[in-house]
Amino acid sequence: MKRLLALTLLVVLLAGCSPADSDPGLGAGFRYSTTGPGMNPGAEYWAAVGEAMAARFPGAAPQAVWIIGGVYGDGTYLNFPCQAEDPLIRCGYVDMNEAYLDLFDERGIQVWLQVESGHADMLETIDLVLDQYSHHASVIGFGVDVEWYQTPLGSQGVPISDAVAAAWVRAVQRHDRQYLLFLKHYEIAYLPPSYRDGIVFINDHQDFENFDALLANFTAWGQHFAPAPVGYQFGYPSDSPWWSQMQDPPGEIGAALLEAIPNTRTLLWVDFTVLRVFPPEEILP
Repeated sequence: MKRLLALTLLVVLLAGCSPADSDPGLGAGFRYSTTGPGMNPGAEYWAAVGEAMAARFPGAAPQAVWIIGGVYGDGTYLNFPCQAEDPLIRCGYVDMNEAYLDLFDERGIQVWLQVESGHADMLETIDLVLDQYSHHASVIGFGVDVEWYQTPLGSQGVPISDAVAAAWVRAVQRHDRQYLLFLKHYEIAYLPPSYRDGIVFINDHQDFENFDALLANFTAWGQHFAPAPVGYQFGYPSDSPWWSQMQDPPGEIGAALLEAIPNTRTLLWVDFTVLRVFPPEEILP
């Protein structure tokens, strides 16, 4: 009897220590990096893009994937001042994000802070980023582009094991129990085989022959990870021959994804074509 009680207590304790299992709700917005759009119209523009994208989908919160760590040599470059122990983590001289996040706080834009890590220590990278920015109400989590995990420019990354994914989720949620981790790639095989708690799985595949090909690929992705939340980046230049024929590409693609993939939680238009689809003169006051 005592052994049974002890086992029961152990199960309860382990359950209490598991990652938060919260549904993030639907978010719609954009992906941003300093090199993606070719020019930066400023914080007001990006907030307006998030709001315009979210307005296409009832109940969606405006959202952004904000890339603050780019692959640099064998490691990563974080675009804010910091002090890192890992020599593969390079720190910036000027904070390039604070003013944007201040505005996103005011406007209710949800923000994922994303890095391309290379061989840099991921646990230290997570702590540096969230120590710097977790005071912002707009921040909802941390993201990793797995294409750049332990790999040089131009490769496909290293597959993420269940153990690695769990360690990253724990590191992120030490800063806030409500934070989620997103893992991004275009191949299922690079993402954890079974660990799902606290993770959103984002597909950034491109070079589709037509919209039907995109929908088939994205639907298979959603079904594989279900019931875990999934997200999608779309609007790449390589796909513009077919999406440019649509009257409202972000709205039409997003609506089709929501209808076909019920566990969709993130819809993101990429910054490579954002100025074309969301012209500043049309969405700024």
